[in-house]
Amino acid sequence: MRTITTTEELALFCEAAKAQPYVTIDTEFLRERTYWSKLCLIQMALPGTEGEAVLVDPIEGGDALSLTPLYDLFRHEATVKVFHAARQDLEIFFVEGGVFPQPLFDTQVAAMVCGYGEQVGYETLVKKIAKANLDKTSRFTDWSRRPLSEAQKEYALADVTHLRQVYESLSAQIAKSGRAHWVGEELAVLTDPETYTVRPAEAWMRIKTRTTSGKFLAVVKALAQFREEYAQKNNVPRSRVMKDDALLEVASTKPLTHEDLGKSRLLLREGRRGDIADGIIAAVKAGLEMRPEDMPRIDAQHEQKQVNPALADLLRVLLKAKSESLGVASRLIASASELDSIAAGERDLPSLTGWREEAFGADALRLCQGEIALTAKGHQVRVVRL
Repeated sequence: MRTITTTEELALFCEAAKAQPYVTIDTEFLRERTYWSKLCLIQMALPGTEGEAVLVDPIEGGDALSLTPLYDLFRHEATVKVFHAARQDLEIFFVEGGVFPQPLFDTQVAAMVCGYGEQVGYETLVKKIAKANLDKTSRFTDWSRRPLSEAQKEYALADVTHLRQVYESLSAQIAKSGRAHWVGEELAVLTDPETYTVRPAEAWMRIKTRTTSGKFLAVVKALAQFREEYAQKNNVPRSRVMKDDALLEVASTKPLTHEDLGKSRLLLREGRRGDIADGIIAAVKAGLEMRPEDMPRIDAQHEQKQVNPALADLLRVLLKAKSESLGVASRLIASASELDSIAAGERDLPSLTGWREEAFGADALRLCQGEIALTAKGHQVRVVRL
């Protein structure tokens, strides 16, 4: 197996890939100790059982390896770039290189459209399609440590060599089913910069709290913004700055001095001193001084939505029937919370647009409007127009 550690070697491989209809790609990275993922290894394979498969090692390569040739390959539209569960891989390349692979194919998305289940794993697809078993003993490897063992290298390469057969099978199934536009809509989300753009001012929206007080939420917003900005700037996990439960405790107690902050039960040691402590106190003050018109508000209409439970149950039956008849994972079509929202009268929802409207949404609205009914015959649920 070949390991690429120089820009020249990578350029030669990427030129060879440009002559192929597709190339399979995967990455190994670490994120436990950083805010941004640390890219440790890239695996790529060319088509065919004898197609060359290589490891690209940015750690060993260091300054001698630039990923520019890889980004040029990403822009080469005659070659499909094939990933499995691509989101985290794409985030790495977008953050580091400002580029998305075009065209892109994600075998996890395609597998859900083809009825292989929800969030289907690579190992499952390899067993079902390639009829092979993966050695997962290196799954929890620290990929930043060098040298890599032969077992680690073989494990990493298996993530792209079997992917060739998985891709060819799924792409054929997608073409036969006429659902390429379904997959395309999902991939458009994966290649949208908004998917990976984190705005510190909006970080508070990810924090779960039952309190709707404007003053309390104002402090939560200021604390969440400080935490996000500090974590990004210093490349540390959010939890290293302040965990959610500690953030909510601070928002409740509102410490304005280091002495007050020291009384916190949940703050980590790092949060009680230095830049983090200063930032927390400043954020509390900023939250308390926030003007009423700038205070965050939880959507009261959304929080108080009146769900018709019987209708929600009917929508669940309809979704199950549709997903089974289409051979598509139900969770890919609509989540349980979306069904409740439809039953409560909301209409600006993903499950009511695009391919999901075609697969489920149109009939879901007809069911809500009393235009169709559901009937059972044997093990099948059928839609009856009224």
